[in-house]
Amino acid sequence: MPSTHLDREILLAEPRGFCAGVDRAIEIVQRALDKFGAPIYVRHEIVHNTYVVNDLKSKGAVFIEDLKDVPPGATLVFSAHGVPKAVEQQAQALGFRVFDATCPLVTKVHVEVAKLAKLGYEFIMIGHKGHPEVEATMGQLSSGIHLVEEAADVAHVRPSQTEKLAVVTQTTLSMDDAAEISAAVLARFPQIKSPKQQDICYATQNRQDAVKFMSPQVDLVIVVGSPSSSNSNRLRDVSAKFGTPSYMVDDASEIQAEWFEGKAKVGLTAGASAPDVLVQDVIAKIRELGAVSVRQLDGQQETIKFPLPKGLKPDA
Repeated sequence: MPSTHLDREILLAEPRGFCAGVDRAIEIVQRALDKFGAPIYVRHEIVHNTYVVNDLKSKGAVFIEDLKDVPPGATLVFSAHGVPKAVEQQAQALGFRVFDATCPLVTKVHVEVAKLAKLGYEFIMIGHKGHPEVEATMGQLSSGIHLVEEAADVAHVRPSQTEKLAVVTQTTLSMDDAAEISAAVLARFPQIKSPKQQDICYATQNRQDAVKFMSPQVDLVIVVGSPSSSNSNRLRDVSAKFGTPSYMVDDASEIQAEWFEGKAKVGLTAGASAPDVLVQDVIAKIRELGAVSVRQLDGQQETIKFPLPKGLKPDA
């Protein structure tokens, strides 16, 4: 039965939106702007969200991909996704003042790769080709790290040896997809070393779990997130696997009224790089389309906060 303006409800996934790594990365750029003044140069988008990037641009952040575009003596911030070792070395050689906004959970993967590489390990990395986090992790080594994007790719991996082989994972993958690929890796390389703790980050896992809980309860799911955001795309994928119509929007302007025809319960979540202001705008838009109530679902409470780099802490 088609819904009326009296019965449409919005269910909010919990948790949703910013994670601790994103909070920290944005704060690093803002504090650098406050302390050193504009411009502050940022290698790659600090996080994958159009609103956040444009907001920081308006305050004086300049986003670049090539360090050749950074003038001598400038302040440079590495994005939350991390950078290859060669970029770190180039920035050091050029004498920039550098603040590293790499998410500490990505840094954990880099540290593990460096440690095991010294022991002679090669690596299989599960992730999406071209994603800056994947490029950063693979760029920790000059060789010996092999990318697989899906289970079928595992058959084509040709390590130089298999006695010392380890697996690492992009932190923002679908847990279900990663588990399937990991099973294929383990089937081909039974002795492979896995991380002590899974590489997929707590925030990615919590947001996917929240969508799994929400999707069966609603007729439609809206994910707030930018097209370049891996974790936002995965939220839409997770919901779609339940057979629930699912759409991702950068902001409220992309909402289409026809999506809501005959839909009484609307699920709403946001990727880890999407600010709450965008969620509130989407709620307002859906209210215009007939929603009369908003209900937050139960979910995992997140209390993690990552420290700022030396030189940007409040007492520095």
